[in-house]
Amino acid sequence: MSKKENVMTIQEVSRLTGLTMRTLRWYDKLQLVIPDHDPCSDYRIYRSRHLKTLQQVLFFREIGFSLAQIKEILKNPHFDRRKALETQLKALRQKKQKMDEMIHTLSLTLDEEKGIYNMKDNERFKGFDFSYNPYEAEARSMWGDKKVNEANERLQSMNNRQKEDFAASMDTLFTELAAIREMDSSSRIAQDKIKVWYELLNRMGTYTPEMFANLGNMYVDMPEFTKNIDRYGEGLARFMRDAMLAFAKQI
Repeated sequence: MSKKENVMTIQEVSRLTGLTMRTLRWYDKLQLVIPDHDPCSDYRIYRSRHLKTLQQVLFFREIGFSLAQIKEILKNPHFDRRKALETQLKALRQKKQKMDEMIHTLSLTLDEEKGIYNMKDNERFKGFDFSYNPYEAEARSMWGDKKVNEANERLQSMNNRQKEDFAASMDTLFTELAAIREMDSSSRIAQDKIKVWYELLNRMGTYTPEMFANLGNMYVDMPEFTKNIDRYGEGLARFMRDAMLAFAKQI
């Protein structure tokens, strides 16, 4: 007698993986992980094969692939799951090596601060790599190369002082937004603050209201964005998403 296959609801998969149900629905909409649907209730039903695909998606995400790239890979008729896993394992080992180097660099820096070690100049930057932007591929897939290249060119044209001013402005604004994240995201105060963010972004490129709203969705749908933004205060990414959507509808 064959063993009955275990099936899971979207709530159960969310609890199992730590992904939000919104993210799982987003993956379904993008046709990355397409669960079965109960014919009576139309609820999503996840089987073992769906969880394997979801695991594959998350491995690709972890090593820096955009959702558009992952979809293209998975839909390729020549896709080989075993080879993909071997490639991902190699990439993650390389990532671990880089992380170990950064931990070592940080430890030496801390020892220097304590006065027990003198760092050499060539030791200060081991493990750092500024040649790759993990969000750029996603941005290119959503808005095209021209928009991203334009933003990169504006950034490169800034001198160090201008870059520092931009970073300081962003840090200050995120701190101020975090302080009001419990407020109604459509309130006048929240909308005035999010307008500043819209204007600040448009110093780097040209953001239409639709692009601004899509960017807000990415803050919640992409774990990397959520983690970085929520450093200022838990729930800030979701608050900014809601405020950005409300703002985009008004302009």
